This record gives sequence, C-alpha cells and structure tokens, in this order.
Amino acid sequence: MDIQIGKVYRHFKGNYYYVENIARNSETQEDYVVYRPLYSREDASLWIRPLSMFLEKIDASRPDNITKQTYRFELVDEINKKY
Repeated sequence: MDIQIGKVYRHFKGNYYYVENIARNSETQEDYVVYRPLYSREDASLWIRPLSMFLEKIDASRPDNITKQTYRFELVDEINKKY
C-alpha cells in the first residue's frame, strides 16, 4: 500500500488526518509520514509517524477500533479537499 500525499486518512479511532509528505530520517534512512490532524489540538499541529507504523495492520476486534478498519490509517476517498 502506498501513501498518497495530499490526501485525507482516517485513524482507526475515528479522527481524520491530512498527509503532508513523506520524510526520511537522515541517520536511520527510515521513512516517516508527515501529517496534520483535521481537528483542533493544543499539543501540536504537525505530526510524524514511521511509515511502517502508519501502514500496519491492526486487529479489527480491538475495543478502541471504532471504525473496524484493517489498517491503522486508511485513505478516505470521499474527502479530497486541499488543506
């Protein structure tokens, strides 16, 4: 699964995020997803997460998986507004 830059993704807990870009750690060469929440937060407006974690499969039966998603973040095609 490829990350689509400039698209909206839903976290399995229900919130929506806009993917800004992919960044690479200069020391480890690990790729990170750079994204921002599409809701108000006081602690930060821009986040990074390892690409492998962003794309990881999760258990749909987890009690906190309110969307019953297969992956931690999933592309939301019906939201395509530029942020």
